[in-house]
Amino acid sequence: MQYRTLGRTGVQVSSLVLGAMNFGAIGRTTQDEATAIVDAALEGGINLIDTADFYSRGESEEMVGKAIAGRHDDLVLATKATLPMDDERNHKGSSRRWLVTELDNSLRRLGVDHVDLYQVHRWDPTSSDEETLSALTDLQRAGKIRYFGSSTFPAYRIVQAQWAARENQLSRYVTEQPGYSILQRGIETHVLPATEEYGLGVLVWSPLASGWLSGAIREGREITTSRSTFMPQNFDTTVAVNRAKLDAVEQLAKVADQAGLTMIQLALGFVTAHPAVTSAIIGPRTMDHLYSQLAAADTVLPPDVLDAIDEIVAPGVDLAPKEKIDTPPSLLDPSLRRR
Repeated sequence: MQYRTLGRTGVQVSSLVLGAMNFGAIGRTTQDEATAIVDAALEGGINLIDTADFYSRGESEEMVGKAIAGRHDDLVLATKATLPMDDERNHKGSSRRWLVTELDNSLRRLGVDHVDLYQVHRWDPTSSDEETLSALTDLQRAGKIRYFGSSTFPAYRIVQAQWAARENQLSRYVTEQPGYSILQRGIETHVLPATEEYGLGVLVWSPLASGWLSGAIREGREITTSRSTFMPQNFDTTVAVNRAKLDAVEQLAKVADQAGLTMIQLALGFVTAHPAVTSAIIGPRTMDHLYSQLAAADTVLPPDVLDAIDEIVAPGVDLAPKEKIDTPPSLLDPSLRRR
C-alpha cells in the first residue's frame, strides 16, 4: 500500500480508501459482511474509511460505526452530508441549521465523538459559502470535526469557496471528492488544476466507472453489476454513449493484457497516477471485490501504458457527459441561461 499526504493537512492516508456506500440496503451487505470487509481492508493497509449520511439513509454509518468500534484512533474516518435524508424540506443542504443537526446524527450513528473529515456532499446553491463555511469552522473549533472538504464541486465553486474562506477569515475546505475514471476524465480540464492550485487533497470516487472497468463488462457478456439494476440507462448498450464505453473497454482490455495487468489494476493505477489525486475510493460489496481491488494497491503504470490509455480516451474527455453530477445548474435548467 502506498501512503500520501492528504493535501496540506499533514495526515498520511492510504492510496486506496474504503468507501462504505454498499454497506446496508444499497449493496445488500449485512453487518457481519461489512465488518469482515473493514477488518480485511485495515489489514491490507487501508487507513481511511469514507461513508455518508445519505448511504442507505444512515445505515451505512451505523454499520461502519459498529465495524470500527474501539479502533477510531487507528484510522481516518470521513463522512458527508447535504443530500436529502427524507421528505422534510430542511433535512438537506448545507445551511448551518442542517449541518450542525446532521453532524450530531452522524456522530451518534458512527458511535464516535468526532470525525476526521466532514464533507459537503454536493454544492448547495441555496446556501452561501459564508453560511456553510462559518458553520463548518465552528464545528471544527468545537472539536467535532478535524477537517472539512467538498464533494463533486464544479471548479468555479472550489475557487469561490477558497476565496470566501479567506475573505471572511474562516477555515477552508482541505479536500475535494470528485468522480474520476479512465472513461470520465473531464475533471482533468478544470477541477484538478484548481485543487492543485489550492493544495487540496483529492479522493476520487467511481474509479471503476460503476463496474465498467472491473473486467466483468465485456462484449457479448450479460451485464450483471449491481449498478445496472438501479441505473439501467447507464448500461444499455443500444445507447450510443454506452456503446462508446464498451468499445473503449474492449481496447483497454487489450492494453491491460499486454501489460500483464487486470482491468482493475489498470483502472486504479490510472487514477492514482495523476499527481493531483491523493487516493481512489473503492466500494467493495463482497470480500472477493475487496481482494481484487487491494491487489492494485501498489500498481504503478509505466509511461507507455498511460500513453496507450490516452489514445483510447483523450485527456479531459468524458465519454458519458450526461452521467456527471457536477454539471453547473445553468447547463441543466434553461431558465438559468435565458433572460
